[in-house]
Amino acid sequence: MTKLSLTAAILSPLALLASCGASSPGDSAPVSTPASSGAESGVAFAAEELARFDEPWAAAFAPGTRMLFVTEKAGAIKWFDMTSKRGGSVTGAPTVDYGGQGGLGDIAFLPAEAGAAVGTRAVYLSWAEAGAGNTRGAAVGRGRLVCGEQMSCRIEGLQVIWRQPKVTGRGHYSHRLAVSPDGRYLFVASGDRQKMDPAQDTANNLGKIVRLDLDGTPAAGNPFAGQAGKAQDIWSWGHRNVLGLAFDASGRLWGLEHGPAGGDEINLVKKGANYGWPIVSEGDHYDGKVIPPHSTRPEFAAPAISWNPVIAPGDFIVYSGKLFEAWKGQAIVGGMSPTVLVRVAFDGESGREVARHPMERRIREVVEAPDGSILLLEDKEGARLWRLTPA
Repeated sequence: MTKLSLTAAILSPLALLASCGASSPGDSAPVSTPASSGAESGVAFAAEELARFDEPWAAAFAPGTRMLFVTEKAGAIKWFDMTSKRGGSVTGAPTVDYGGQGGLGDIAFLPAEAGAAVGTRAVYLSWAEAGAGNTRGAAVGRGRLVCGEQMSCRIEGLQVIWRQPKVTGRGHYSHRLAVSPDGRYLFVASGDRQKMDPAQDTANNLGKIVRLDLDGTPAAGNPFAGQAGKAQDIWSWGHRNVLGLAFDASGRLWGLEHGPAGGDEINLVKKGANYGWPIVSEGDHYDGKVIPPHSTRPEFAAPAISWNPVIAPGDFIVYSGKLFEAWKGQAIVGGMSPTVLVRVAFDGESGREVARHPMERRIREVVEAPDGSILLLEDKEGARLWRLTPA
């Protein structure tokens, strides 16, 4: 295992590497430079390398355990035991359409099943699924995670419970998952698939965040429940490519959205709200065509915080642990261009960046461990799993 100490207050070789961001996750390569670290940037932490993965995309702890389950974009699921520092593979993963931004996506569990017996723990997965005529779309499935005494794990009875419409292209699936704090609902981020206009069409679920019962059916009380010609699963719409969903301690849902040329943002996700894409944005199209900002159209919900230049976000958490007391309630955001860890504090319904911590490589996934440490997964092949603790 590798250990190192990092602090955003020191310009180390990591900071130099951070200014040379790699290409963005499927969009045209943005150009950005690190902002000022801010007054709260001198919080040091130690980073310990735990394991390596190939193109990891998401990770989650099985509730009540120290077992981390990691999805790899090409279609594999891996596990890592934080206690023994051992790892292995999970069988029973779905067949995925791998390419572009597509492949195996998110993984989620039900918090209420922290004490579930072997064979009864539900697991949710999202992935890119092939369709007819060179089309594809995101799918979400539910199965049972079964792990034996020798740490051989498999997924049984996996069935698709939700789908996007199948369209051409391999971008903007989003397919992030979040279970509501009361354990009753599954929220799914459904990207616009780089088609833009469907995000404003409430007859479909592209460019939306949807709310489902745990069996995948549209939840009662959704904004268009019972309305003919409307997608019954919609919770909010006008989204582009939501790459993170997280609840805070108050039960509010936040969405981390990858913008166009500029305009990465965090939104407070509200029932029935329209966030304006592609009519408004804090960024512009890649060809230079101007998109009016949210300030010109107050009927659309404006972001809590946006970035221009971009940070090319991977995923985020709203930290609730005890190890980093000063970070409690803040969004911890993985950046891919530049390669940084960004901290955002919330003041009511608005956010402000309080610090940037330089990273060597793109950060795809952020997870809070049961002990309050923070785990980071790098992007691409040979990605390292890091555990952050206060220095």
